[in-house]
Formats: sequence, structure tokens, C-alpha cells
Amino acid sequence: MDRAALLGLARLCALWAAVFALFPCGAQGNWMWLGIASFGVPEKLGCANLPLNSRQKELCKRKPYLLPSIREGARLGIQECRSQFRHERWNCLVAAAAPPGTSPLFGYELSSGTKETAFIYAVMAAGLVHSVTRSCSAGNMTECSCDTTLQNGGSASEGWHWGGCSDDVQYGMWFSRKFLDFPIRNTTAKESQVLLAMNLHNNEAGRQAVAKLMSLDCRCHGVSGSCAVKTCWKTMSSFEKIGHLLKDKYENSVQISDKIKRKMHRREKDQRKIPIRKDDLLYVNKSPNYCVEDKKLGIPGTQGRECNRTSEGADGCNLLCCGRGYNTHVVRHVERCECKFIWCCYVRCRRCESMTDVHTCK
Repeated sequence: MDRAALLGLARLCALWAAVFALFPCGAQGNWMWLGIASFGVPEKLGCANLPLNSRQKELCKRKPYLLPSIREGARLGIQECRSQFRHERWNCLVAAAAPPGTSPLFGYELSSGTKETAFIYAVMAAGLVHSVTRSCSAGNMTECSCDTTLQNGGSASEGWHWGGCSDDVQYGMWFSRKFLDFPIRNTTAKESQVLLAMNLHNNEAGRQAVAKLMSLDCRCHGVSGSCAVKTCWKTMSSFEKIGHLLKDKYENSVQISDKIKRKMHRREKDQRKIPIRKDDLLYVNKSPNYCVEDKKLGIPGTQGRECNRTSEGADGCNLLCCGRGYNTHVVRHVERCECKFIWCCYVRCRRCESMTDVHTCK
């Protein structure tokens, strides 16, 4: 690396250090910025200059080789959040105006205590479990590998035994707890305690979703392709499948009381005897109106969003546009088509045009 590049990197690190000194990090999930491509490469910035709280920075210094997994976990969570809510009024929009790392990535939603807050914390914690566990199985880290508890035994009567490389999801869950969970005793305000307890619970609900969807994969061994003996191992589901489970949990999330005595309980008095499961998503406050723009809360509204005129679902113009109606304009597409290889040696294509109706919310 030449001198100019080194000087530029030093200035960049100094700039990030100054920015993070002005804006407290970590407590509101600023680590999530690591999953945004425009943030840059965390490994080059160094642990001290990353948007992490003091505990996370200490863990980063002790285990710097985990930075790529942390970044990948953040990327997975952000991507899945956008995918699951791409047709909803709240579409998991990330902050765009502020410089990366200077404010919560998801803006108001990260501290609002709503159902959206619950989903964000759950999917980001799940993303971290998934990426760290994948790195372990791939042999990218020295302190973890495959799940050693599933390397012997099996069921002789059913003709299978443990083998292969089972994903060590317990290590991924352990690291996710160590990196994300902030002790409640470190806060004093009652409102902060409720929100923090809620966030901790939703972190764990995200981790439980990864563990719940572990599947058993097997490979057959035998003469002429027979399945006389099977070698089996446990593997994580795709993160898309985990995202679908968490979206279902979001749809059935539980509202809790804004007061904590000994433990959290449901807001409705007639439901307080129903226990809260550790895989439930919890929220305190009702969601705001995402239909109209609210600059104070950073809500863009749905005006200008593309909708589906024929759909009756969340992406339909009736629901997405909140009854305001929609505009229709024609978009002209030009592309190459009917391509043929001509001897020798080029490809000849026709120029095809098509017209498409595009509907956007008023």
C-alpha cells in the first residue's frame, strides 16, 4: 500500500473515531451498520473505530476473526427484514440521510417498542447466530467447528448413525448472547428497563427460531445405491425460512405491560394467566400510522410506492395506498430478443419493445 493510501486510511479511521465519540454507539443497535455495504470493510477500520459499545469492542478485540461473521450476520438480518416487509406499509426502511454509524440504522423503529422493533431485534440476532454457526462449520475459526456432541451414536435399529458435520448452533447462540445482550441492571429508568427487557426477549426469540428450524440431513450408503446404512447430521435451515417463521411470530406478537414487577406479563388483564413463551415476539407500544409521512419520526409514508392493482394482499393498491387511490403510468421497456448466433462469429438480435402499466400510491 502506498503512502497516500495509508494516509487516507488513517484519516478515515480518525473521522470514524470522532463521529462515534459524538454519537454513543451500541446501546441502540449501531452494530447493525456493519451490514450496510456503504459502511466499508470493518476489518480495515479496526475494533476501536467501529460502531460498537464498550462490551462489544472488548469482545471484538479478543476475537477479531469474528468480524466477517458479525458483518455477514448484520447483512443477513437487514436483507431478510427488507424481503419480508417489501410489500408492507412499513417496508423495513433503513436510514439514508445520516452518515453510516451516527444514528440507529432503522431510525425510530429501533427504540419505539413496537411490533416492528420486535421483528428487527429478533431477525438481527438470528442473522448473527446463522452467520457465526456457518463460519464454524466451514472451518473458518479455531475455537469452534462442527457439533462434537453429534459425532457418535445414532439408531442401529433404524439403520443410521451420526456423521458428517452438524452445525454447532449452540456456539452461534452463545456468541450472539455474548455480543448482543445488555444487562438490565445497568439501566435505571423504568421505561428503559421495560424496553431493554423486551429487546432481550426478542433477541432470544430470534435465536430460538434458528434452533427450532434445525433439520436432519442424511446420506445413504449401501450396495447398488441401497439405503442399508445412513449417515445423518443436523443443519440449519435457509435464512429465508427463518425469516418466514419470524414474520409469522410478528403477525402473532404479544403486547406486554409497560410496567415490570418481577417479570413481564401480558397487557390485557384477562390474558395475564397465559404464559409468555420464549419464542414469542413481544412489544409494548402500538405501531404508528405508516400510511402518511411523519418527518419527526422519520416515517416516509406510502405515497409514491409501487402497488399491485389486482392484488388483495398487503401489496395491493387498496391496502398499500391506505384508500387514497393510485396513479397509473405507462413504462416502455426496450430489450434485445430473439437472438441468433451467426457463423462466424457474432450474435444478431431484434430490438423488442413492450409497454407496462405501473401503479403508484397517491
